[in-house]
Amino acid sequence: MKRRTLLTGSAALALTRPAFAAAPARILFWHAMNGQLGDVLNRLVDRFNKSQSAVAVDAVFKGGYPETLTAAIAAWRAGQAPNIVMVFDVGTATMIAAGPAVKYASDLFKETGVPLDPTRYIPAVRGYYSLPDGRMGSMPFNSSTAVMWYNQDAFEKAGLDPEKPPATWPELVAAAKVLKEKKVTEFAVTSSWPTWVHFEQFSAIHNVAFATEADGFKGLGARLLVDSAPFVRNLQTLLDMSKDGTFKYAGRDNIPDPVFYSGQAAIAFNSSASRGALVKTAKFRFADAFLPYHPEIIKKPINSIIGGASLWTMTAPHRTAAEYKAVAEFLAFLGQPPQDAEWAAGTGYVPVTFAGSDLLEKQGYFAKNAGTKLPVLQLERKPVTDNSKGIRLGDMPELRVIIEEEWEKELQGGFDAKRALTNAVARGNKVLTAFQHSVGG
Repeated sequence: MKRRTLLTGSAALALTRPAFAAAPARILFWHAMNGQLGDVLNRLVDRFNKSQSAVAVDAVFKGGYPETLTAAIAAWRAGQAPNIVMVFDVGTATMIAAGPAVKYASDLFKETGVPLDPTRYIPAVRGYYSLPDGRMGSMPFNSSTAVMWYNQDAFEKAGLDPEKPPATWPELVAAAKVLKEKKVTEFAVTSSWPTWVHFEQFSAIHNVAFATEADGFKGLGARLLVDSAPFVRNLQTLLDMSKDGTFKYAGRDNIPDPVFYSGQAAIAFNSSASRGALVKTAKFRFADAFLPYHPEIIKKPINSIIGGASLWTMTAPHRTAAEYKAVAEFLAFLGQPPQDAEWAAGTGYVPVTFAGSDLLEKQGYFAKNAGTKLPVLQLERKPVTDNSKGIRLGDMPELRVIIEEEWEKELQGGFDAKRALTNAVARGNKVLTAFQHSVGG
């Protein structure tokens, strides 16, 4: 695949920074972690800065994932890109094709001489951020998967077993009706990240193709398949639950988070990384559970896929070899077991390295914190197929918005999943065609 000059425009000269021997190389790191997640990240950055005197990393919160990527694009055009930018999972195809704006991780480590062993990262994570030839494009960092969170106090009050969450969609629908009838919470079920959970993760665990070309991994000519019968069934289930008042569509991305955190909903679909916020804010007993599945589609669900983000090295005029080496040293530091384990334990993200997971096991973290290993177990369910490796489609954030827009239209009274997804595929394929043309595919 050709790498396109995605971030075109004029480039102003950047100041040349001194080498290590003269002064610390200052590294600008733009990220999308706020609140409790940002606190843990800043702690790791501070530890790195105090561990040596050659590099000083400045970590700057730039807003949510889309805002951070947009800011990085604008900065590169002005010749002032950060050294490192955090880019969410669905921005991977865009960054791989970003031409001179980025330096692939494999090239960075080779050029700087800093050791990198890609096999230390778990396959589900490593594969998602790899180039078509298997080399690493970016460095894994905050990886998560989707899980089902539930309010154990609400279950108990409704007469449901607080230790036995629903495993299938028929069981979930039945439990939601009981929760609504008992009125133990304002809403029975809600969901953050609607498309990620109910389309991308749904596709993976049910072994159903989201798009052609192995969900985009095998080529730029991918076209959407989310109007197939399994997707229609799943969305129709949610629309029917919305119609009878057992499911609350509360918005896109993480906007619905407070609905569960505050105790308004008894069940919520969200990232495994929600654990940190729940530990800090929830005033009720909670637990996570595997994503429910449709037994008529698959008898035994397979692995879910990762979400979250990875760290991309960006270029800028007159950026020095010392700066690139400093970037490599910092990225290598984050991948070491103590940092990987601490990040996972403090946030709910999964450990991205085998050694990080082993360290948590040795420390007794999984044993002492019920449910913390469940996301890892869900990611490791076999076999991994072309439908459960991940999604790599150009302009994927826009595709998510299109699906959500069509879903939202049906919530206004139509409640027709087939119509919504037929429209989403027609609109989405135009986006994919435009992306393919833009990169010369």
